[in-house]
Amino acid sequence: MPARPAHIAMVGIPIVSHVLPSLEIIRELVARGHRVTYANDPAVADLITATGAEFVSCTSVLPVADNNWPDDPVAVMNLFLDNAIQALAQLRAAYEHDPADLYLYDIGAYAARALAESQHRPVLQLSPTFVAWKGYEQDVAAPLRHLPGADAYRTKFAQWLADSGAATTDVDAFSGLPDRALALIPRAMQPHADQVDTGTVTFIGPCFGTREEGQSWVRPADAEKVLLISLGSAYTRQPEFYRQCLAAYGNLSGWHVVLQIGRHTYPQELGAIPPNVEVHSWVPQRAILDQADAFVTHAGMGGCGEGLLAGVPMIAVPQAAEQFINADRLVELGVARRIDTAEATVEMLRNTLNELVTDAEVTRRSARLRADTQAEGGTERAADLIENIIVNRT
Repeated sequence: MPARPAHIAMVGIPIVSHVLPSLEIIRELVARGHRVTYANDPAVADLITATGAEFVSCTSVLPVADNNWPDDPVAVMNLFLDNAIQALAQLRAAYEHDPADLYLYDIGAYAARALAESQHRPVLQLSPTFVAWKGYEQDVAAPLRHLPGADAYRTKFAQWLADSGAATTDVDAFSGLPDRALALIPRAMQPHADQVDTGTVTFIGPCFGTREEGQSWVRPADAEKVLLISLGSAYTRQPEFYRQCLAAYGNLSGWHVVLQIGRHTYPQELGAIPPNVEVHSWVPQRAILDQADAFVTHAGMGGCGEGLLAGVPMIAVPQAAEQFINADRLVELGVARRIDTAEATVEMLRNTLNELVTDAEVTRRSARLRADTQAEGGTERAADLIENIIVNRT
């Protein structure tokens, strides 16, 4: 049963890897006739307005411009808390006299939950990465409380909750698993997936659709095999790694190589570009993966999901954060090999590619996981579930 046209608000943070996973859901909701507003920093406004959503400016204090994140986890948590404190005031100004029928929010934009609870409106988390499992509290959260500065952080968080008007005033309950969440990742990538409460979390898989723009790529007619190399959007300042890839895969018989170097590396730093390699700062990754035979990835969750959805064997070269966990998970699934950046020699890169594409078991597992990921439903299922929340509330 389709929902009546509703006002749906999405609240996000200006980290591109957090914005991209849900954009097609936003586009789909707009296409279904809903009014969708999207609050985020102006730095990502163009990505948002391209979906047809109304952009709501909500400036962020997160260090995304220079990617200068602190190493201390408590310092990182404080950054997100400071961002929530600043965001809530802006969200109140935007939505106090124009409340949404439903609030959607990224895991890092939890000021939206406080706003929704204060307005007694339904709220749904859209997670672009893995979610908490039943043992998460003991495995991950509890050790963080013993770190220097953690007590002060929790005191500050509790005071903010008390002042915010949120119905949930306990820090652990508020920052833990929400009442409802859509995980925009393949279930196969979720740690301890059997311990995730499926009454709360629904795994949707990567969300794409036919309305995407700029997602086209033509495979050269003489390409026997295609290799895509991409380290995502953030940790791309790796000219030496790219040079090793060019030496390993340049002029490799039968292979056409697409190398994405991001905005932090310049083509002139790479030296001579072999004729079988094309170099770009950005590429339509999914369109290439649909035609690719192998994928060198940083193992960000978005790249992992796209690789699994395309059924492409992967070489995982993790750069930061959860990418190391993701890389190991891909290896465990039997569809990838992991190479750390320091070990990415010409010989290692070339031998690993050969092993991957000649391993029949890798091919079989990649095909099975592709089918499993496609069956999770993606964009259409996500939009249906969001509309169901609206229908059930009215």
